[in-house]
Amino acid sequence: MDAVRVALLREVLAGTEWLGATRRFAGALRGSVVSHGGGLLLVGTPEYEPWHLAAHLVDEAAWSGTPELAPTLVRHDARPSDPTHLAVGLGRLEAARRGETLLVVTPEGPAAPLLERVSDARRAGATVLALGPGRGELPSLAHESLAVPEGSELDLDTVQHLVSAAAGENALPAPRGRRRLRDRVARLAEHLTAPPPARW
Repeated sequence: MDAVRVALLREVLAGTEWLGATRRFAGALRGSVVSHGGGLLLVGTPEYEPWHLAAHLVDEAAWSGTPELAPTLVRHDARPSDPTHLAVGLGRLEAARRGETLLVVTPEGPAAPLLERVSDARRAGATVLALGPGRGELPSLAHESLAVPEGSELDLDTVQHLVSAAAGENALPAPRGRRRLRDRVARLAEHLTAPPPARW
């Protein structure tokens, strides 16, 4: 789905809860990977690998100038002979540490072995985000989750498009707080060099 289709979809969804929900989740995702800078791990189930979301996040990372959004796709049946970007297996979840973000995407609750690995990654300090049906154990393990129940107005693939597009937007609110010295000097210089207001 390209940017034009995402914009049209957003127009159709105006007034629904989906726009706010996907933007909040995308903000949590972007905030986690940018503030921690430890990398983004993306995993699904043996039956559902979110490779399409991985591709969109790689694009958004490039377009937004936010390289932290480019994920490492963790696969259940990865083989050493696979291309490098497809050869990362579940052992990578065991190596997850503080500062890393783990995004779990699944159309149905993951099986116990994956839940155990996600739980271990959380205990090791990784931030866990979940995108899926909103039931089962996964949402309770996640720091942030977005539920896409079966039978809802949008399917999981469409929600992933909205999330990836929102995560790449540079218009996300900037954190308030101390401005950098360079920003303050630039504002002062702009104020001092501005022409005086016209008097009538």
